[in-house]
Amino acid sequence: MSSRPATLGALRSSGWRSVPVKEEVRRNAAARIVAGRPLVDGVLGYDDTVLPQMENALLAGHDVIFLGERGQAKTRLMRSLVNLLDEWMPIVAGSEINDDPEHPVSAAARALVAEKGDDTPIDWIHRDRRLGEKLATPDTSIADLIGEVDPIRVAEGRYLSDELTLHYGLVPRTNRGIFAINELPDLAERIQVGLLNVLEERDIQVRGYKIRLPLDILLLASANPEDYTNRGRIITPLKDRFGAQVRTHYPFDVQTELAVVRQEASPLAGVGVAVHVPEFMSEIVGTISHQARASTHVNQRSGVSVRLTIANHETMVANAARRALRLGEADAVPRVSDLDALGASTAGKVEIESLEEGREEGIIDRLVRAAVLTVFKGRCPLSRLGDVVVAFDESDSVVHAGDDVPASAYADVLSAMPALREPVLELAGSESPAAVASALEFLLEGLHLSRRLNKESVGSRSTYRGR
Repeated sequence: MSSRPATLGALRSSGWRSVPVKEEVRRNAAARIVAGRPLVDGVLGYDDTVLPQMENALLAGHDVIFLGERGQAKTRLMRSLVNLLDEWMPIVAGSEINDDPEHPVSAAARALVAEKGDDTPIDWIHRDRRLGEKLATPDTSIADLIGEVDPIRVAEGRYLSDELTLHYGLVPRTNRGIFAINELPDLAERIQVGLLNVLEERDIQVRGYKIRLPLDILLLASANPEDYTNRGRIITPLKDRFGAQVRTHYPFDVQTELAVVRQEASPLAGVGVAVHVPEFMSEIVGTISHQARASTHVNQRSGVSVRLTIANHETMVANAARRALRLGEADAVPRVSDLDALGASTAGKVEIESLEEGREEGIIDRLVRAAVLTVFKGRCPLSRLGDVVVAFDESDSVVHAGDDVPASAYADVLSAMPALREPVLELAGSESPAAVASALEFLLEGLHLSRRLNKESVGSRSTYRGR
């Protein structure tokens, strides 16, 4: 920072040129496109859908509204765009609204530049400070967004007509930056009117003051489709002023969903057990969310967030670790029996549509079973499990499974039923007792859901036998 110009004269001599924020974003977005880099980092599944729309909007210099259900990374998209700003930006030292040294707009900055000329002191701010964000709530006021008279400054002896009595709101304080409004429809309509000038004329007005602050802002907003299109809570003139509407979506496939989980889920550490999650168990968790998004029993207007998948995955891992700690095992590998714990993490994240009270638990259980069966059919063709079914049918063999069964007990099952050994070890990928227990439970549950084995359940304990 010591090598950067510290005065207006030095800044001019350095060759620095002031550009509007949208031109700055356009230039940096174009550089990313040329380099083959994604427009934003850490957002998965949007390469062929959302990101091209965003590239068009930013290259066109448009303000953008992101339209999508909850859990579709709308907020992350808006926050990530700050990386398209230059890393450092000069402002008039002490400016409350990031005044451009070449074109100051506030009264204080204009007076300072007029007084000191080339000796005007310059500060440099990092791009992280150029993002303003507000969660729209019904109690948000014009003072919050635009500004208000500061009674303390009036008490100091200034006249009400003096622009220096103003306390600037969030929008002017983000001048020469990006301002993001989350859940725009929740903003009261009379407050939405206050944004009209910001979007079109690029200025603000505070009460009856005869001031004009030509702000330089890229405005972003997010909204839920239900609020945006049906409830009509965004006023028409405001909708008209957004240059682009970008529609977000949930992951189209389970693998993308799981990539998000691997990126976002909190690792389980410091509990004293080693946790390994088989691919088929992660796939089941991702498939549960996809089953919910297709279910007529789940309110699709409220959406089924990717946060459901993340929470379910964390809960499944936690339950496996809890079992390992209770049984004194060093390794924790999630099993099908751990999926019973997902009711707690699922119920609060989906809205069940049912005419009968108390059916939520049954609907969630059906979603889990459908997910297990879907993954089982994809990984374990029944044509390769004929010997296993025959072994159960021709004997009185019974296999006990459940949350309280130690991993070592499942290894004994392989010794007693040799037909299970090959398919189980292929799924497990090793002969670790914990991995074998997970693979065996998955195989048995899949055969039961495929109507090849009978299953009896009492509490957390299940028994599998031939039909």
